[in-house]
Amino acid sequence: MIDAPEMQPVPGGTFHFACHQSMPCFTRCCADLELVLTPYDIIRLKQRLHLSSGEFLDRHTTVSADRLSGLPVVKLKMQADQQRRCPFVSPDGCAVYADRPGACRLYPLGRAASMFSATQPGEYYFTVKEAHCLGWKEEKEWTIQAWLTDQGLDEYNTMNDRFMGIVTGRPPKTLRTLSSARIQMVYMACYDLDAFRRFVFESSFLDRFFIPEERLAHIRTDDMELAAIACRWLKFSLFGEMTLQFSRRPE
Repeated sequence: MIDAPEMQPVPGGTFHFACHQSMPCFTRCCADLELVLTPYDIIRLKQRLHLSSGEFLDRHTTVSADRLSGLPVVKLKMQADQQRRCPFVSPDGCAVYADRPGACRLYPLGRAASMFSATQPGEYYFTVKEAHCLGWKEEKEWTIQAWLTDQGLDEYNTMNDRFMGIVTGRPPKTLRTLSSARIQMVYMACYDLDAFRRFVFESSFLDRFFIPEERLAHIRTDDMELAAIACRWLKFSLFGEMTLQFSRRPE
């Protein structure tokens, strides 16, 4: 069992870290994980593996309810071995490296962000130091922004912040009032995008809401465009925010 990590502010906004295959601890951080997947993580991974979102979720994830909000939390399913290793790790490293989850990219940093905080809106970063990790002894120096750019995190953060607007900063007691049907809506729109695409085109969705024809053409095949619509639909349906227009189509 891996010891609990030590989490501290990033001193001076810089840190020393490197990871490479010759290190004795290589891939030690890829085991015994409680790795929460974001909506964008699932888009990247299911595309990489050539799976539908439903197939990916069934094969590679577990789902539980958040203790405070009751909303679904999706985690990567670890292998059923003693080490509980990541299903995508190999002796040579990550087999899905170019599309690895945001939490893996961010390591050895952590990120806390809020879209609605009245006192400190925005984000801050902290170090995540685990006893087995030798990367902290390396000489390579990073600023936080240099690390984010190097690891391709700017795109991940931008995509994930869209969904933070659904839950972050909203009173847990408000979210707790959501019915089981609405919880299923959240799960579909956030994580099972291929099911949401069927919902858009096969239900009365387009009779109720106006989506320009050129955008409809994009969301048939573009998961990023579809995710943007899903986010707007959740804000409209769950919280009454006017993020969608009612349909202009004739009755």
